Amino acid sequence: MKVEIALATVSGKAYYKLVSELKRRGLPFLSLKPMDVVPLDIKVVITTGRERQMITHPCILVYDEENDPAEVVNEAIRLVQGKPSYDELVIGVDPGRTFGVAVIGDGRILKTVNCSSMVETIETILSALDKVPATINRVKIGDGAPIYTNELLHSLDEALPKETEIQVVCEAGTSQPQKGMAHRREVKNRTSAVRIAERKGRIFPRRKL
Repeated sequence: MKVEIALATVSGKAYYKLVSELKRRGLPFLSLKPMDVVPLDIKVVITTGRERQMITHPCILVYDEENDPAEVVNEAIRLVQGKPSYDELVIGVDPGRTFGVAVIGDGRILKTVNCSSMVETIETILSALDKVPATINRVKIGDGAPIYTNELLHSLDEALPKETEIQVVCEAGTSQPQKGMAHRREVKNRTSAVRIAERKGRIFPRRKL
C-alpha cells in the first residue's frame, strides 16, 4: 500500500496516539520531524498546533493530543481519497443505559464510542454531523430498548437539522457477542451500533418537516 500520510511531530503523546490509530486501521505512514523535508508522494501531513509553522506542505492537519485521534485520521483518509465530502454518513445508535454509537462514512467505520447519557449521545451525533461533511446524513436508532429509543428519537427530532434522515432499526441479532468478547459490554454496545448502522430501518417522520 502506497504511503501517503506523514506524521511530523516530536510530541511523544501525540505520536503514540496517532501511530496506535493508524496501525489499528492498517494504514501505512511516514514518520518525520517537523523540520524534515516532506517527500512529494505524501498527500497529508499530521502535526500538532505548536509545530504547524515548522512544516511546509499544501495539506496539513493539526492534531490536539487531548482529542480522539480517530477524527484527524478520518479527515486524512478523506483527503488522501480526494473526496470533498462523503456521499453518505450513517450514525448507528444502540440505546440503553449505555449508548453505543458508530459513525460510518461511505461504508467505512470512522468512529465507535460509548456514551453514558442521552445528552452525551446527542452531542456526539451532532459533533459527527458537524465535523464529517457528507451529501446525505442518516441516523439509525435501534429499537431494542423502547423507553430509551423513544426518548432519543424525539430529542433528535428537535436537535437534528431537518434534512437529516432518522430511521428506526430492528435490533434482532445485533447484540450477538463476537468470539472472545462475551464479557466486554462496552465492546458489545459499539459492535451493535455498527450493525444497526448497516441495516435498513423504517423512516421516523420528522416533525420539523
